[in-house]
Amino acid sequence: MPPFVPILAAVEAAARREGFALDAAQLAVARRMALAATRALEGRPAKGVYLHGPAGRGESWLADAVYAAVPPGRAARVHFSGFFDDLHQRIHAHRPEPDATARAIDDVVAPDRLVFFDELHVHDPGDAILLTRLVERLVDRGGTLVATSNYAPSELLPDPVWHHLFEPGIALLTTHLDVIPLEGAIDYRTLAPSVRQGFRAGTWSTGSRPVMSGSSRQLVVRDRVFTVVSAGEGALVATFDQLCEAPIAASEYRHWSRRYPHWTIVGVPPLDEVGPAAQQRFVALIDVLVDADVRLDVQAVVSADEFVRRCAGRPDAFRMASRLRLLRSV
Repeated sequence: MPPFVPILAAVEAAARREGFALDAAQLAVARRMALAATRALEGRPAKGVYLHGPAGRGESWLADAVYAAVPPGRAARVHFSGFFDDLHQRIHAHRPEPDATARAIDDVVAPDRLVFFDELHVHDPGDAILLTRLVERLVDRGGTLVATSNYAPSELLPDPVWHHLFEPGIALLTTHLDVIPLEGAIDYRTLAPSVRQGFRAGTWSTGSRPVMSGSSRQLVVRDRVFTVVSAGEGALVATFDQLCEAPIAASEYRHWSRRYPHWTIVGVPPLDEVGPAAQQRFVALIDVLVDADVRLDVQAVVSADEFVRRCAGRPDAFRMASRLRLLRSV
């Protein structure tokens, strides 16, 4: 029996538990990921995997299922927003030391030889440089990277002004990872699940609903104070302005997602009516809540279809749109 079969069997069993079977393309990808993971766990040289395709084709699910089949403590899983939040904090902590960036990367992913990097996307030149350093560090240590993305490597950091900064990173990815497209006509997130829980249990309602006058709660994260409508007993209620117009980072969203498994956001406007910073925060917030599998109830000014239509031109809107389709319109 090939050594990767136990991991592959665990992935297929996970699909059956969720009520579906892997299609031929997904099965081939799962086999390739299982092979890379098995070789890395055995300490053998293993070429990594870079899986990319349109939103909702199963990239993240497959990587998460393979990661779940790996013995605990033998691999690291990082999400795009969480990785860079952690890395920036650790670089700051190591700033008096030589090569603070390398030390920070080792803090985040060492001593793991096998690293799963979910939702890899690059729009910021600073993040591009740090991501290049991460791949270099893994390669130098003989590590194996399994990455998922909605972008082919050549499409990362697409701004022509900055794209050249990530060309060394693109070369590393295409040299040390098998780049595999996962195409398909079906956005699997649009299929109704047999059980709705976590983020999938959320709703999208249209029309203004009053927020209790004078109601507010202050939350503190690393000496920073934020105002929301209410927070307690596992539930957080906040307005769009409180969460997205205020200077809040993804790290704060992540902190609250661990404390509050049910969020309600009220007064969500069409994204084309707010500034770029608020738009980006809302996209990042959806990324964080999906990754944490937090239930989200949205009370918006327009319908979900209208909201998606009006934000179609901004970066990463396709990924956010696929995720918002998981919410049930009420």
